[in-house]
Amino acid sequence: MITVTNVSLRYGERKLFEDVNIKFTPGNCYGVIGANGAGKSTFLKILSGEIDPNTGEVSIPSDIRMSVLKQDHYQYDNYPVLDTVIMGNARLYEIMKEKDAIYAKPDFTDEDGIKASELECEFAELDGWEAEPEASSLLQGLGIGTELHYKTVSELTGAEKVKVLLAQALFGKPGVLILDEPTNHLDINSINWLEEFLINFEGTVIVVSHDRHFLNQVCTHIADVDFGKIKLYVGNYDFWYESSQLALQMMRDQNKKKEEKIKELQEFIARFSANASKSKQATSRKKLLDKITLDDIQPSSRKYPYVGFTIGREVGNDILMVENLSKTIDGEKILNNISFTVGKDDKIAFVGENELANTTLFKILTGEMEPDSGSFKWGVTITTSYFPKDNSEFFNNVDLNLVDWLRQFSEEKSESYLRGFLGRMLFSGEEALKQAKVLSGGEKVRCMLSKMMLSNGNVLILDQPTNHLDLESITALNNGLKDYKSNILFASHDHQFIQTIANRIIEITPEGLIDKQTTYDEYLESKK
Repeated sequence: MITVTNVSLRYGERKLFEDVNIKFTPGNCYGVIGANGAGKSTFLKILSGEIDPNTGEVSIPSDIRMSVLKQDHYQYDNYPVLDTVIMGNARLYEIMKEKDAIYAKPDFTDEDGIKASELECEFAELDGWEAEPEASSLLQGLGIGTELHYKTVSELTGAEKVKVLLAQALFGKPGVLILDEPTNHLDINSINWLEEFLINFEGTVIVVSHDRHFLNQVCTHIADVDFGKIKLYVGNYDFWYESSQLALQMMRDQNKKKEEKIKELQEFIARFSANASKSKQATSRKKLLDKITLDDIQPSSRKYPYVGFTIGREVGNDILMVENLSKTIDGEKILNNISFTVGKDDKIAFVGENELANTTLFKILTGEMEPDSGSFKWGVTITTSYFPKDNSEFFNNVDLNLVDWLRQFSEEKSESYLRGFLGRMLFSGEEALKQAKVLSGGEKVRCMLSKMMLSNGNVLILDQPTNHLDLESITALNNGLKDYKSNILFASHDHQFIQTIANRIIEITPEGLIDKQTTYDEYLESKK
């Protein structure tokens, strides 16, 4: 158990938290959510002892070991991969090195023998004989093959290093796991493996993530950072989101009888209890959800942007035909005779590990790049609207405020009209006069979405649109694309995004296209 008592933290005049009092108990997984800048990662650093609060304390029983996902991907470059994982239990690794040093002595003494014996006892108590097999198993579960286990970490790719640090955090059955964005840079198989690991983990998990599917799969509780407070709610992210929206609706409708509200709440809880997908988590959640009262559900102060795309003209029968497209970049064949046709109502997710192939295809289809061979043809009724993966050229060295920036892309030039679009994306008042070149990554994405909404395109092309967005913006974009009445071609790593939008999945592989009219979950199941 972790007990947080009267914790407060300020940076100058800025208050992050005030009088936070929470207990995190074993067997539960807590998802920490909040708007960008609310202090989620800072709170994890307070829990792990990396940062001291201004007031209050965090207490953990002395016999409980805490493990934290490290963020420095170069910290262990000089160590073997397997050793790096075992370092997750610092005391065990220290014993192993001490033992090795004693046994390597040429003049082994009686005192050395006594010390070695003591170390062997402690080594056994810490399951030292299982250390290498457990470390190897964790690495393999995350997709790091045995051929890499004895290499140094510096020899690995960036994505492989992330997996090694994650295996390190999971190693040795810690009592408490602190994980900040653990799914970043993981492929879908590694994420699925991690979900299963955490669902069966018997200790306490506290996690920050922008992956809604991951939060829905593993979390029993949501810790919401809002108004300088942190409140605990039972359930996963979807339950928190839906319940906060329900509370908002109830608050707006004060004339509704309380009995009707209670009935609505009971139906809502029953639906979520029935839909929990994992047996262990479902049982835990159902017991907790059944105890919720009307007063437990509260509206959130979180502001959601509005994302809605309108169509200037209905698409005709011919939308897009791609024939034998090929492209080589820096001597590597990226696209090899790619052919497919887009039909009416197709919302196609381009998935798989080859992000460059998807980006290259989108650049060719939007005229930003020429293919080496092959052709493509858009229908005569088609107007495309494109969200590029790299939007820097739209903002770097641009001396315009946001109203003037958006005016470049609008037929209607009036300030009130443009401010309306920016307001939907949470740029209201003085925010709309910020300089385009100083925006954060998430703000740039919201501006690009405003630009797309102005275009009234009847085919949307989006390359990793959820990058840099917070949960609120991801949810709003997800809802906007679900409601869009025409064709979408998009690439994303967000499981829930793909599952709820796409009705067709395409994966570009070295052997050719895998193309299926199916949902993402069904596609993943078929690949097994």
